[in-house]
Amino acid sequence: MYRLRMQVAKDSRRSAGGVDAVFERPADRDAEVRGAPGVVRFLELPVRRCVMIDGEGAPGEAAFTPRMPGLYTTAWSLRFAIKRRGVVTRVGPLEGLWWTTDEATYLDAIFREERGSWRWILFIALPDEADDAEIATALAAGRAKLQPPFAGSLRVEPFDEGRVAQLLHVGPYASERPSIERLHAAVADAGLRLRGRHHEIYLGNPQTSAPERLRTILRQDRHLCGP
Repeated sequence: MYRLRMQVAKDSRRSAGGVDAVFERPADRDAEVRGAPGVVRFLELPVRRCVMIDGEGAPGEAAFTPRMPGLYTTAWSLRFAIKRRGVVTRVGPLEGLWWTTDEATYLDAIFREERGSWRWILFIALPDEADDAEIATALAAGRAKLQPPFAGSLRVEPFDEGRVAQLLHVGPYASERPSIERLHAAVADAGLRLRGRHHEIYLGNPQTSAPERLRTILRQDRHLCGP
Protein backbone atom coordinates (compact mmCIF):
# COMPACT_ATOMS: atom_id res chain seq x y z
CA MET A 1 0.00 0.00 0.00
CA TYR A 2 0.99 3.65 0.12
CA ARG A 3 2.66 3.10 3.46
CA LEU A 4 5.73 2.07 1.46
CA ARG A 5 6.45 5.81 1.07
CA MET A 6 8.41 5.41 -2.14
CA GLN A 7 8.85 8.06 -4.82
CA VAL A 8 11.54 6.27 -6.80
CA ALA A 9 11.38 4.08 -9.85
CA LYS A 10 10.87 0.43 -9.13
CA ASP A 11 11.46 -0.92 -12.60
CA SER A 12 12.12 0.15 -16.15
CA ARG A 13 11.56 -1.42 -19.54
CA ARG A 14 13.51 -0.51 -22.67
CA SER A 15 11.78 -0.77 -26.01
CA ALA A 16 13.40 -1.79 -29.27
CA GLY A 17 13.68 1.91 -30.06
CA GLY A 18 15.61 2.58 -26.89
CA VAL A 19 12.92 4.47 -24.97
CA ASP A 20 12.75 3.69 -21.26
CA ALA A 21 9.44 3.36 -19.42
CA VAL A 22 10.27 4.04 -15.77
CA PHE A 23 7.54 2.89 -13.41
CA GLU A 24 7.31 4.97 -10.24
CA ARG A 25 5.62 4.05 -6.97
CA PRO A 26 3.91 7.22 -5.73
CA ALA A 27 4.24 7.98 -2.02
CA ASP A 28 0.50 8.61 -1.62
CA ARG A 29 -2.66 9.41 -3.55
CA ASP A 30 -1.75 13.08 -3.94
CA ALA A 31 1.53 12.12 -5.59
CA GLU A 32 -0.31 9.63 -7.79
CA VAL A 33 -2.53 12.26 -9.43
CA ARG A 34 0.08 15.03 -9.55
CA GLY A 35 1.60 16.03 -12.88
CA ALA A 36 1.91 18.66 -15.57
CA PRO A 37 -0.79 18.69 -18.26
CA GLY A 38 0.02 16.43 -21.20
CA VAL A 39 3.04 14.76 -19.57
CA VAL A 40 2.83 10.96 -19.58
CA ARG A 41 3.80 9.17 -16.37
CA PHE A 42 4.32 5.43 -15.87
CA LEU A 43 3.26 4.22 -12.42
CA GLU A 44 3.03 0.99 -10.47
CA LEU A 45 0.08 1.17 -8.10
CA PRO A 46 -1.11 -0.79 -5.08
CA VAL A 47 -4.39 -2.64 -4.71
CA ARG A 48 -7.17 -0.38 -3.45
CA ARG A 49 -10.64 -1.12 -2.14
CA CYS A 50 -13.29 0.88 -3.99
CA VAL A 51 -17.04 1.36 -3.83
CA MET A 52 -18.36 0.74 -7.35
CA ILE A 53 -21.55 0.85 -9.39
CA ASP A 54 -22.21 -0.27 -12.98
CA GLY A 55 -23.70 1.62 -15.92
CA GLU A 56 -24.18 1.41 -19.67
CA GLY A 57 -24.82 3.62 -22.65
CA ALA A 58 -23.98 7.29 -23.07
CA PRO A 59 -22.63 9.03 -19.97
CA GLY A 60 -24.23 12.14 -18.59
CA GLU A 61 -26.36 13.59 -15.83
CA ALA A 62 -29.37 11.36 -16.49
CA ALA A 63 -27.24 8.23 -16.16
CA PHE A 64 -25.09 9.40 -13.25
CA THR A 65 -27.64 11.12 -10.98
CA PRO A 66 -29.50 8.01 -9.75
CA ARG A 67 -26.20 6.26 -8.96
CA MET A 68 -24.28 9.02 -7.18
CA PRO A 69 -26.08 8.88 -3.80
CA GLY A 70 -24.94 5.30 -3.27
CA LEU A 71 -21.29 6.06 -4.00
CA TYR A 72 -21.03 9.23 -1.95
CA THR A 73 -23.12 8.00 0.99
CA THR A 74 -20.82 4.98 1.28
CA ALA A 75 -17.65 7.08 1.02
CA TRP A 76 -18.77 9.80 3.46
CA SER A 77 -20.24 7.32 5.96
CA LEU A 78 -16.91 5.53 6.00
CA ARG A 79 -14.98 8.77 6.46
CA PHE A 80 -17.06 9.70 9.50
CA ALA A 81 -16.84 6.18 10.93
CA ILE A 82 -13.05 6.10 10.99
CA LYS A 83 -12.89 9.73 12.15
CA ARG A 84 -14.71 8.66 15.31
CA ARG A 85 -11.66 6.60 16.22
CA GLY A 86 -9.25 9.43 15.45
CA VAL A 87 -8.33 8.69 11.84
CA VAL A 88 -8.81 11.68 9.52
CA THR A 89 -9.07 10.97 5.78
CA ARG A 90 -10.57 12.60 2.71
CA VAL A 91 -13.22 11.34 0.33
CA GLY A 92 -11.46 10.58 -2.93
CA PRO A 93 -12.40 11.84 -6.39
CA LEU A 94 -14.94 10.17 -8.61
CA GLU A 95 -13.38 7.73 -11.07
CA GLY A 96 -14.65 5.81 -14.09
CA LEU A 97 -13.70 2.74 -16.11
CA TRP A 98 -14.87 2.74 -19.73
CA TRP A 99 -15.09 0.06 -22.44
CA THR A 100 -17.37 -1.16 -25.24
CA THR A 101 -19.19 -4.44 -25.66
CA ASP A 102 -17.42 -5.10 -28.97
CA GLU A 103 -13.99 -4.66 -27.35
CA ALA A 104 -13.11 -1.84 -29.78
CA THR A 105 -9.69 -0.31 -29.17
CA TYR A 106 -9.29 2.09 -32.11
CA LEU A 107 -10.43 5.60 -31.29
CA ASP A 108 -12.68 6.15 -34.32
CA ALA A 109 -14.92 3.39 -33.00
CA ILE A 110 -14.76 4.50 -29.40
CA PHE A 111 -15.67 8.12 -30.20
CA ARG A 112 -18.50 7.40 -32.61
CA GLU A 113 -21.80 9.18 -31.95
CA GLU A 114 -23.74 6.00 -31.18
CA ARG A 115 -22.79 4.95 -27.67
CA GLY A 116 -25.20 2.15 -26.92
CA SER A 117 -22.29 -0.27 -26.75
CA TRP A 118 -20.52 1.69 -24.00
CA ARG A 119 -20.20 0.08 -20.57
CA TRP A 120 -18.78 1.79 -17.51
CA ILE A 121 -18.14 1.57 -13.79
CA LEU A 122 -18.16 4.62 -11.54
CA PHE A 123 -16.23 4.31 -8.30
CA ILE A 124 -14.50 6.01 -5.37
CA ALA A 125 -11.39 4.64 -3.68
CA LEU A 126 -11.79 3.95 0.04
CA PRO A 127 -9.21 4.62 2.77
CA ASP A 128 -6.83 1.82 3.72
CA GLU A 129 -7.52 2.50 7.41
CA ALA A 130 -11.15 1.29 7.22
CA ASP A 131 -11.87 -2.19 8.55
CA ASP A 132 -14.30 -4.73 7.10
CA ALA A 133 -17.08 -4.00 9.60
CA GLU A 134 -16.93 -0.26 8.92
CA ILE A 135 -17.04 -0.86 5.18
CA ALA A 136 -20.03 -3.20 5.49
CA THR A 137 -21.97 -0.63 7.53
CA ALA A 138 -21.13 2.19 5.10
CA LEU A 139 -22.10 0.07 2.10
CA ALA A 140 -25.47 -0.75 3.66
CA ALA A 141 -26.06 2.98 4.14
CA GLY A 142 -25.17 3.60 0.50
CA ARG A 143 -27.51 0.92 -0.79
CA ALA A 144 -30.34 2.40 1.28
CA LYS A 145 -30.02 5.61 -0.76
CA LEU A 146 -30.59 3.87 -4.10
CA GLN A 147 -33.64 2.64 -5.95
CA PRO A 148 -33.84 -1.18 -6.37
CA PRO A 149 -32.53 -1.23 -9.97
CA PHE A 150 -29.27 0.31 -8.77
CA ALA A 151 -28.86 -0.91 -5.18
CA GLY A 152 -27.85 -4.42 -6.23
CA SER A 153 -24.99 -3.07 -8.35
CA LEU A 154 -23.39 -1.08 -5.53
CA ARG A 155 -20.49 -3.02 -4.07
CA VAL A 156 -16.99 -2.79 -2.58
CA GLU A 157 -14.24 -4.63 -4.42
CA PRO A 158 -10.44 -4.67 -4.53
CA PHE A 159 -9.10 -2.88 -7.60
CA ASP A 160 -5.67 -4.00 -8.77
CA GLU A 161 -4.32 -1.82 -11.59
CA GLY A 162 -0.65 -2.75 -11.42
CA ARG A 163 1.37 -0.94 -14.09
CA VAL A 164 -0.33 2.03 -15.71
CA ALA A 165 0.36 4.99 -17.97
CA GLN A 166 -1.43 8.27 -17.39
CA LEU A 167 -1.50 11.98 -18.14
CA LEU A 168 -3.38 15.02 -16.92
CA HIS A 169 -5.91 16.43 -19.39
CA VAL A 170 -7.08 20.00 -18.83
CA GLY A 171 -10.22 21.01 -20.68
CA PRO A 172 -13.67 19.72 -21.60
CA TYR A 173 -14.33 15.99 -21.55
CA ALA A 174 -15.31 16.23 -25.22
CA SER A 175 -11.77 17.37 -26.13
CA GLU A 176 -9.97 14.37 -24.60
CA ARG A 177 -9.13 12.57 -27.84
CA PRO A 178 -5.76 14.28 -28.57
CA SER A 179 -4.69 13.60 -24.98
CA ILE A 180 -5.68 9.94 -25.28
CA GLU A 181 -3.73 9.70 -28.56
CA ARG A 182 -0.67 11.16 -26.80
CA LEU A 183 -1.04 8.61 -24.01
CA HIS A 184 -1.35 5.67 -26.39
CA ALA A 185 1.63 6.88 -28.43
CA ALA A 186 3.83 7.07 -25.34
CA VAL A 187 2.90 3.51 -24.41
CA ALA A 188 3.79 2.29 -27.91
CA ASP A 189 7.09 4.23 -27.91
CA ALA A 190 8.04 2.44 -24.70
CA GLY A 191 7.56 -0.93 -26.37
CA LEU A 192 4.45 -1.74 -24.33
CA ARG A 193 0.94 -2.78 -25.30
CA LEU A 194 -2.35 -1.51 -23.94
CA ARG A 195 -4.47 -3.99 -22.03
CA GLY A 196 -7.64 -3.39 -20.07
CA ARG A 197 -10.10 -0.55 -19.78
CA HIS A 198 -9.78 3.19 -20.14
CA HIS A 199 -9.69 4.82 -16.71
CA GLU A 200 -10.50 8.43 -15.84
CA ILE A 201 -10.11 10.26 -12.51
CA TYR A 202 -12.19 13.42 -12.26
CA LEU A 203 -10.27 16.04 -10.29
CA GLY A 204 -12.67 18.85 -11.23
CA ASN A 205 -16.38 19.38 -10.69
CA PRO A 206 -18.28 20.06 -13.95
CA GLN A 207 -21.06 21.73 -11.95
CA THR A 208 -18.76 24.41 -10.52
CA SER A 209 -15.80 24.63 -12.95
CA ALA A 210 -15.68 26.11 -16.42
CA PRO A 211 -15.23 23.34 -19.03
CA GLU A 212 -11.82 24.68 -20.09
CA ARG A 213 -10.57 24.38 -16.48
CA LEU A 214 -11.66 20.80 -15.80
CA ARG A 215 -8.79 18.51 -14.77
CA THR A 216 -8.99 14.80 -15.58
CA ILE A 217 -6.41 12.06 -15.20
CA LEU A 218 -6.55 9.80 -18.27
CA ARG A 219 -5.11 6.40 -17.53
CA GLN A 220 -4.64 3.11 -19.29
CA ASP A 221 -5.10 0.71 -16.46
CA ARG A 222 -4.83 -2.96 -15.68
CA HIS A 223 -1.25 -3.98 -16.23
CA LEU A 224 0.65 -2.65 -19.20
CA CYS A 225 2.44 -5.57 -20.73
CA GLY A 226 5.40 -6.12 -23.02
CA PRO A 227 5.24 -6.74 -26.75
